[in-house]
Amino acid sequence: ALYVVNVERNGKIIYTWKGNQRNTHIGLYDLQTKQNEHLYVFEKDLHVISCSVNNERTLLAVSFCQYTEEERASQLLQSVSKYLTLLIEIHPINNVRVLKAVDSSVRVQFLYPVEGRNSSESRLLLVSEDKYIEQFDIHVVAEEEHKVVIQKSGQLPRAKVVDDLVWAQWDMMEQRLFYIVPKESKSTLRCVQFYPDENFNLILESHLDIAVNDTQLKLVNFGYDYCQDQDVASKSLNLQVFTSKAGGLCVCCSLASDIPHEIMYSIYFLHKGYNKTFTVSLERTESHQLKEVAFMNLDYYVAAYLPGQFLHLLNIQHPDLLCYSLFLTGEDARIDTLQNCSIRSPWVSAALDCEAGSLYDVSISDSALLQFLQKSKRDCERLAALHCALLYFQHTEDLEMQIIRWISENMSTCHSFDPIQEFIIASLYCRMCPETQNLDKLLPYTSLHDWIGVVPGVICATDIISLPVLEFQNSKGFWEKLNSNLESVKYAEPHLHYQSNMLRREWRNLSEEVRSILFGLLFCSFYDFCLFTNQREERRTTAYLRNIFENAKKYVLVSIIFCTKARLVPLFEEEDYQQQLLMGLMVAQLKDHLMRHLQYVGKKKIDQIVLDYVANLVSLI
Repeated sequence: ALYVVNVERNGKIIYTWKGNQRNTHIGLYDLQTKQNEHLYVFEKDLHVISCSVNNERTLLAVSFCQYTEEERASQLLQSVSKYLTLLIEIHPINNVRVLKAVDSSVRVQFLYPVEGRNSSESRLLLVSEDKYIEQFDIHVVAEEEHKVVIQKSGQLPRAKVVDDLVWAQWDMMEQRLFYIVPKESKSTLRCVQFYPDENFNLILESHLDIAVNDTQLKLVNFGYDYCQDQDVASKSLNLQVFTSKAGGLCVCCSLASDIPHEIMYSIYFLHKGYNKTFTVSLERTESHQLKEVAFMNLDYYVAAYLPGQFLHLLNIQHPDLLCYSLFLTGEDARIDTLQNCSIRSPWVSAALDCEAGSLYDVSISDSALLQFLQKSKRDCERLAALHCALLYFQHTEDLEMQIIRWISENMSTCHSFDPIQEFIIASLYCRMCPETQNLDKLLPYTSLHDWIGVVPGVICATDIISLPVLEFQNSKGFWEKLNSNLESVKYAEPHLHYQSNMLRREWRNLSEEVRSILFGLLFCSFYDFCLFTNQREERRTTAYLRNIFENAKKYVLVSIIFCTKARLVPLFEEEDYQQQLLMGLMVAQLKDHLMRHLQYVGKKKIDQIVLDYVANLVSLI
């Protein structure tokens, strides 16, 4: 049988198997080329706990158990360490160096540099069951006939990374270490970022109201030793950290419930400043079925999956309303290849079946989602599926036409939301936001501002939590986006996204005013009319209205030019003052809203954003 023991940053899978003479072999599988490579063989039967190969495939780190407790008792081997950690030269196979010989389990993980980095240096993380992590610096030199050997014969330079941790997770893609240390009555989540220049820095700290078992170290994505992981999992909290490209940071954990047939799990949306705890009542449960929720990272969504029971897709970007998270049960929640197995999520959109040693790509199927949308009868399911289809998938004409067809057939049966408004606003959001940084925090993504419906079988409780503290300077990529999200939560107005409530009220008031003015022009003298208008508030003056109408005419003209070919019915005609007023008001308010929060992009850029927004709006309508 083959056993997966690690997945490296480049996607290569390290596995072990037993030969005919019970020798222990270590191999490497390349997902890209579909090729296998034999790395090393131990001429004895060993239980490999952890294994990692460096980027150049010149060094192999292996940690294994030399014997079982029964063997130790029977052979009186008290003087021999139970666990051995080796560093082996494999280009070609040459010297072997002992890194650790201890009675506590050890995991190993090579750091992977950026492409083009000097290959004469390797860095290795060593994670001890004794709750510490240290880093080894290894320098290699090339000798005759392309032989690569370790440069120094003495002790390898090492540095302590962290002490006294109770939980740790390795982010192989971004070379980040998340870990938890107990601190007073709470747990503290921290993150260390490793850099190509051999430095590492503590970059994040967040206090979590989570009780973590501090008697045994729990490791996530530091290789896969199924037997040992299962033993630790039964005694510790199931917890994982997920990040998204848009700067989302989530902590997912399953919670113990005293009630049979009930599952509890929490998602801490650290980038939003709150957590949601879900309680799910199971319809049925078999004694052999797993009762631990598996979490998977789909970037835009986090999936909470209990095989045979439910699949909960939680929206990371917009977790505030429960109706934008898709909760599936029965056959809709079935993932055929992931039934009754231990699942890990080594990176975004990937799932590893630790028992079978199978690695899968995981994504939401657009065809299955549209089928679910077609057959759904509940508003909560329809809204979540519609939102997922509009914002998760790349917009195509075929996808839009299928959604429009569904809306036309089901509009009268949607009672708690307007599917046309949802389609227009979400489509606008999807088209506009990639163009300008932080625009996704300002434009509306939904036609709803609150939702009082329920998801059958699911109870949700929301708690405000403290925001994480970031410690970095001039950092780019994920950390910059996370910081932007946190700043928005700290200093933003209660409703940062542009909302149409004020627009609707203002439009009604101004419509009444224009109607009164027109009525006054027909039945009053010029003197009476002037007296009438001067009694209005200063912002309701004729000049203000004239500016609104001028805005409307300017944007109507551009919109007509923008979508002449697709224009099927008269829209925003010049003689319809109410529609002109509505468009002019929207332009004015959207400009003001963006100017308050995007001053750094300049007035010209904001004018262009508003122009594009209106043109896309008219095109969609």
